[in-house]
Amino acid sequence: SPSRARGPGGSPGGLQKRHARVTVKYDRRELQRRLDVEKWIDGRLEEMYRGREADMPDEVNIDELLELESEEERSRKIQGLLKSCRNPTEDFVQELLAKLRGLHKQPGLRQPSPSAEGSLSPLQDQARTAPP
Repeated sequence: SPSRARGPGGSPGGLQKRHARVTVKYDRRELQRRLDVEKWIDGRLEEMYRGREADMPDEVNIDELLELESEEERSRKIQGLLKSCRNPTEDFVQELLAKLRGLHKQPGLRQPSPSAEGSLSPLQDQARTAPP
C-alpha cells in the first residue's frame, strides 16, 4: 500500500499503526488515567504557584511516589516538593494521594528529565524503539 511505502511517520496511516502497537503493549485506560493525573497536577501547580512560577517544582514524578511504601511517605514527599509554595497545599496533597490510589507503577515508562531538552516522551520513545 502507498502508506507503507512512505515508511513510519511518512503518513497518518503509519503513525496510527505505531500508536496502536504502543497501546497494545500498555493498558490504554491506565495510560489515560496517568495522563489525566499529570494534567491535573500541572494545572493545580500553576494555580498554586501563580506569579511565582520560578519556585514551582520541576516535576512531580508519579512513579517515584508510587514506589513509596505508605501514604504517609508519599504525603511527606509531596509536601517536600511544595515547600516553596506560599499558598495552602493540604488540599492538593490529599487530592493527589486519592488519585494515586487508582494508579500502578509503570515499569516500562520513564519520565524524561526536565532538563533533557528535545527528549522523547515515554510513549514516543516506546514507539521509536518498538520492533517493526
